[in-house]
Amino acid sequence: MNDPLKAPVFAPGMAALGAPFAVPVAPQAVQAPRWLAQNHALAQHAGAPAPWLHTPEALALLAGNTPATPAYATVYSGHQFGVWAGQLGDGRALLLGSTQGADGQVWEWQLKGAGLTPFSRMGDGRAVWRSSIREFLASEAMHGLGIATTRALALVGSDTPVRRERTEAAAVLTRLAPSFVRFGHFEHLGRDPQAMQTLLDWVLRQHFAPLAAVADPAERALAWFAAVLEATADLMAQWQAVGFCHGVMNTDNMSVLGLTLDYGPFQFMDAFDPAHNANHSDTGGRYVYQNQPQVAWWNLQCLAQALVALVPETEALTNALQRYPDAYAHAQAVAWARKLGLAHAAADALPVAQTWLTLLAKHRGDFTLSWRAISDALADCPDWADAAAHVRQALPSSLPTEEVAPWVVQLQQVAQRHGHAPRELGQRMQQVNPVFVLRNHMAQEAIEAAEAGDPSVLQALWQVLQTPTQPHPAHAAWAGPPPPWAHELVLSCSS
Repeated sequence: MNDPLKAPVFAPGMAALGAPFAVPVAPQAVQAPRWLAQNHALAQHAGAPAPWLHTPEALALLAGNTPATPAYATVYSGHQFGVWAGQLGDGRALLLGSTQGADGQVWEWQLKGAGLTPFSRMGDGRAVWRSSIREFLASEAMHGLGIATTRALALVGSDTPVRRERTEAAAVLTRLAPSFVRFGHFEHLGRDPQAMQTLLDWVLRQHFAPLAAVADPAERALAWFAAVLEATADLMAQWQAVGFCHGVMNTDNMSVLGLTLDYGPFQFMDAFDPAHNANHSDTGGRYVYQNQPQVAWWNLQCLAQALVALVPETEALTNALQRYPDAYAHAQAVAWARKLGLAHAAADALPVAQTWLTLLAKHRGDFTLSWRAISDALADCPDWADAAAHVRQALPSSLPTEEVAPWVVQLQQVAQRHGHAPRELGQRMQQVNPVFVLRNHMAQEAIEAAEAGDPSVLQALWQVLQTPTQPHPAHAAWAGPPPPWAHELVLSCSS
């Protein structure tokens, strides 16, 4: 029988490929490590004995304080803000290896903030409480919303000083994903076809098993690229549907599995603004909300350029790239239709969603509150004759009646065409449109409380975000509009 207090046994994961893909690196210890958060359910799901996460040995391992811990940093390159940045790599992330859950899912474990690696460049290899709390909450919030993402297993705080805009304390985040392979891993190998083939074949065996059986290497690479393109298009549509702004969509921050990866200056929008910029460092506005789908396509072009090493017929890659607009358009239509309770009628629902978004943008309506308000209003409305009044009463006064009422009629016409009463529609919308998203001020409250010695706000917020479409009356304040001071929060790439 396995000892429930024993650490999980790690398979090497990507580290099995050895050089030039991964290099061994010893984590650097932190001072006075202590738990800030532990995701016991995820640990058990990932194949770790549930009691183990309570042990001092677990704390030492996930703080990077276990001597001679075998860990690895991987190398990649990429385009940052549209410019080739050359070699990058895991500058503050270390791969412990992989485990397998009871369902057969493989999970790679990374320590983020465990010290210098050969790829740290001018950095210190550390993460701070502020950024680590934000990533812990954001990754679990996205999971709660049903959006593909890396996961957060544990968060360790320490007294080790780290210099950012000010001196802060170091933290180490343990994050899990089926794979942390990025577009940038393939960009790095663009001049080494043999190494790229080795990496691709490993990725296929691990995550795209049906494609691994394709005999011709070029066809295999092309089929894989098409799958990455579809997953990326789906992810972009899901981001847009919850008002999520990543903030720094460099190619080295793009997952080949279509996961949300690397939470830095992200933001769930408050007031809806298609040109919203979540990243103070993005002075050119490259990564604003409305640009995200197009930037993803640009990043896919960079990946395609790297894959020329394996697919010499560039016309085939070009043709594959041209499928992105249609793939995204389909995913977008489905995502907006789901928010309207009309997932089975995406083509009819899309014009309704576009009208509503135009109205929200014109009057800067709160994105999350407005979608949830119409969901609740319709769920409480027995008849379409009263629908406009119910919706009008639920929405803030900044959205004028003379513009909302015609939109409700537009929605009604589509819904009735498919035989839906308002209550039925609203109840489906309530299952999709969240009451809670991780707004910046909520994360800031958790950060300030934790830094003052009270992790209970972090814990409570995490619990709420696991089931974001439920009301959670005890935390109703988080379901309201942001306080005035929230508009003063500024995020950059160091956030």
